[in-house]
Amino acid sequence: MATQRVFRLPQRTSIHDLTVGEEKVPEPAAHEVLVRIRSVALNFRDFAVSTGKYPFPVKENVVPCSDLAGEVVGLGSAVEDFSEGDKVIASFDLNTPSGAMQDWLHSLGGVYDGALRQFIALPWAVLVKVSSSTSLGFSQLAALVCTGTTAWNALYGNMQLKPGQTVLLLGTGGVSITGLILAKAAGAQTIITSSSDSKLKHVQEKYGVDHIINYKSNPNWSEEVLRITGGRGADFIFENGGAGTIEQSINSVAYGGNIAVIGFLASADKDKMPDVAALALSKGAVVRGIMVGSTEHLREVTRFVTSKNLQVAVEKEFGFSREDVIAAFEYLVSGQHVGKICINVD
Repeated sequence: MATQRVFRLPQRTSIHDLTVGEEKVPEPAAHEVLVRIRSVALNFRDFAVSTGKYPFPVKENVVPCSDLAGEVVGLGSAVEDFSEGDKVIASFDLNTPSGAMQDWLHSLGGVYDGALRQFIALPWAVLVKVSSSTSLGFSQLAALVCTGTTAWNALYGNMQLKPGQTVLLLGTGGVSITGLILAKAAGAQTIITSSSDSKLKHVQEKYGVDHIINYKSNPNWSEEVLRITGGRGADFIFENGGAGTIEQSINSVAYGGNIAVIGFLASADKDKMPDVAALALSKGAVVRGIMVGSTEHLREVTRFVTSKNLQVAVEKEFGFSREDVIAAFEYLVSGQHVGKICINVD
């Protein structure tokens, strides 16, 4: 195939700015691998990029989306350890083989053209090979890129989760559900929150979360966390709310526990902003911002998930027409989903 279908954003005011056209399939350079993209997993970041609300640099006329899984169809002359036909996942950040990300300037779908196309040439060092025997589909593998890496980083990137500890997850989005699956597989007790009883029931029935809390019915939900844990609190917290929930998260955390600040969905008035420094000191807690993670984090979570055959949560999959892609973004923004939304590339 000499050409491929490519989506771009010539302007970034709406998801309806997306255009689709035919472009040449790239030739891999010496250290690059040509990947046929089979599935793209959406993140809220992709919507923020497409609407001009992403706070970090974005190149002009960018190809959006960062999370992809596919198969190797071409190899540069200096590529090691890959063969045509290999299943692969690409890292979110192209400049962090291990350790902490140093900036937001090397991510796909931002400063670099991203995944919403049929083929991509990437350095072999940013790709993670997946066993051909895995039962996970390409959409589930794509869902591990940001969601899986972020959840793994939250549980293992600083302090290491141990069996029997308690993990509290705020909300039922992709990171929380993936974190729930990882924590359950590691032998942790799990608690999840939502404002929707139907979502909580679904998560309990499908993913076996140990405890559920409706934060709308229980506005002081941190007290419920303390009740569930016998006053001890949660050892790990996925803090997806931000300023509006951090005070209750710190109240919920065990002494010496770990709060992974992942999202900023809940705001707080300036005059009601909690004193996070004093609160964290009062619990001896680690309050740690999570910047996705490294290629090594992606490799570790992929190995863990595939070795245990954990079924990554993909709720809905869409096609690769412009109409389908826009519908996928609209479904993402609607907030109806539990788990990930993917676009399957043909």
